[in-house]
Amino acid sequence: MSVSNVQATPSIQICRIMRPDDANIVGNVHGGTILKMIEEAGCIIGTRHCNTQNGDRCVAALARVERTDFLHPMFIGEVAHVSAEITYTSKHSVEVQVNVLSENIVTGAKKLTNKATLWYVPFSLQNVAKIIEVPPIEYSSPEQEEAGKKRYEAQKLERLETKERNGEIIMSVSLPDRQTKEPYTVAFSQSSLIHLVGPSDCTLHGFVHGGVTMKLMDEVAGIVAARHCKTNIVTASVDAINFHRKIKKGCVITISGRMTFTSNKSMEIEVLVDADPLVEAEKGKYRAATAFFTYISLDKDNKPLPVPPLKLDGEEEQKRFEEGKARYLQNKAKRLADKERQQ
Repeated sequence: MSVSNVQATPSIQICRIMRPDDANIVGNVHGGTILKMIEEAGCIIGTRHCNTQNGDRCVAALARVERTDFLHPMFIGEVAHVSAEITYTSKHSVEVQVNVLSENIVTGAKKLTNKATLWYVPFSLQNVAKIIEVPPIEYSSPEQEEAGKKRYEAQKLERLETKERNGEIIMSVSLPDRQTKEPYTVAFSQSSLIHLVGPSDCTLHGFVHGGVTMKLMDEVAGIVAARHCKTNIVTASVDAINFHRKIKKGCVITISGRMTFTSNKSMEIEVLVDADPLVEAEKGKYRAATAFFTYISLDKDNKPLPVPPLKLDGEEEQKRFEEGKARYLQNKAKRLADKERQQ
């Protein structure tokens, strides 16, 4: 008698009410708060699935988050419903797709606020360097499996390219003396946060939760955007977030953000996360994560406001601006194509 190791497609749903400390001063829930909830759901389902087989116990570690759009704002007092489903498994990774709905518990109205795709890798609890094999899932059709395989190959290539481009290069974004900098320049709005990684930030392995890192990244990007506009700002989207290396408990992490591109109604901010091991200082500082956040400026009625143009200084800033413009146009074309398909 043989027993199949193929699992039915796993899914979970979690929900919680949004509190004042989840939001900014005008009541919009921080994008980082939502990203953290998305990652928590993904980590739960990924870890649960990878422990359905015999052998080493493991924890699913976040490797990458695909582009995430913030379709509608969420507010204090609303309930966030986060549903997660495993949609593809390779030998050593898990793809999790997550949807977020906001519910107004007074009127009962619900809105889809986010759709995200995350990739996890399971690491053994006994040997943190050991990657565990992932139990396969059951697909509804060969076409579904083939589509998942294509997504897996594409993200794997993109992650390697991103790491090769800037994964090991430390380019600190220093905090400028704003009194000497001209408004609307990159130097005027660039910002950094320094955070000591404690036990509450970490998984059972003693490494930082991906959601904690993403929340800090969003905070820095929000500070940069607010300094540029001096208005209420909200996260509009996040380009792929790549986690190049794990961050251990006791590290000091520096999260740096700088403006790279502005359109009429949006701002792109590059966010870099560098980790500095205090106890194992001989290992040196390293680049742990990178991403591009897009923000929009809002008036008191949550209507989009024009964004002040970015003033560029030098060839490097001009190059980053052109690269940001290319991403902006590419994403705009994709949104229009998706809209036409839905009509």
